[in-house]
Amino acid sequence: MRDSVPDGPRDGSVAGLVELDRTSLRDRAVDRLRQALAGGELDAGAPLVLTDLSVRLGISRGTLREAVRQLEFEGLVEAGPRGRLVVRDAGAVDLERMFAVRGALEGLAAAMLAGRPDRAGAVTSLRVRLQGEVGAGADIPDLLVADLAFGRELCGLADATTLLRAWETLVGLITRAVARADPADARAALAPERRRRVLVAVAAGDPHRARQVAQEQVAQAAAALVRPSGVASAGGPSGKLSTVNG
Repeated sequence: MRDSVPDGPRDGSVAGLVELDRTSLRDRAVDRLRQALAGGELDAGAPLVLTDLSVRLGISRGTLREAVRQLEFEGLVEAGPRGRLVVRDAGAVDLERMFAVRGALEGLAAAMLAGRPDRAGAVTSLRVRLQGEVGAGADIPDLLVADLAFGRELCGLADATTLLRAWETLVGLITRAVARADPADARAALAPERRRRVLVAVAAGDPHRARQVAQEQVAQAAAALVRPSGVASAGGPSGKLSTVNG
């Protein structure tokens, strides 16, 4: 007996590709909003007016709501007075704890990769990632994107389930730390040289040393970014939030 299956589109298109594109747009919106936070375009405590943001980003309010839910999960936005969503201002203690967890996760990932006999493939992937990065003189939001991409790749190559998922929960607070830092400190924390040192340590094949180097790089970044009095903006005025397709 033939199963009853709904007829697909008759124009040769594949229905699933529509959903994939929609998900991609949501992910681009999340990335763009993170960049806006890191670049000072959205200040701590500022309300998120979804109707305004959807127009400025060139996306529907439904897609924007999905993106904002991700930012809530990451701790970048929260419910303020009267239930309105506002940009969260994480304190120094929150950020210090976050960097301690990040150091532990990336240290473990580096040690796991360094201890693998077949680590050459992972080293190549990380090297390609590093070679494709923007230069040290790039804008701070672009340096943040590169830093997050390398950390995500490092943890994903080591353990694409538990370790990577735990790391992903830190992205919001990492972004917040960059947003509240002095620009010079943010650049020092996000310098490509930090990631190169981790790559070299993983390639050398000494798990203990790889863990130590990865943790040192995170600790040095934390020392540059986490200052109770540091509330400087790293970017331009809030009116420059562009569309996710631009």
